[in-house]
Amino acid sequence: MTKHRGFPSGLPGTGFQFTVRRANPKGATKIIERKRFHDRTSTEKLADTAFLHAVWHMFGNEPFERGNLDAGRISWLFNREIVPAEHPFDPQSYEALLRVDETVARKTHPDAFQDILEV
Repeated sequence: MTKHRGFPSGLPGTGFQFTVRRANPKGATKIIERKRFHDRTSTEKLADTAFLHAVWHMFGNEPFERGNLDAGRISWLFNREIVPAEHPFDPQSYEALLRVDETVARKTHPDAFQDILEV
């Protein structure tokens, strides 16, 4: 499992994590497309924005390996702001390639593209 050095481990002051410490011996958690409902808290929305901010500033619009990025956090953005960068895509692989769909991400999380994100 690739460890993305320098990537934030989570949203400070919350339980929202962005990375996992070690590979699951039973295999990677499957990435799924989670529905986002309107009743999500502002902290949950901020976690999405902060994660996307970190992804964008580390990888830009280049494909990146899932590695130690948290499947649960990716799943909140999957098939919208973060999309597969390979075909076929294995949602249960640490080596799976993803990329940011910049057009969609700029519409839904414009703050993620600022140089500095205040959290």
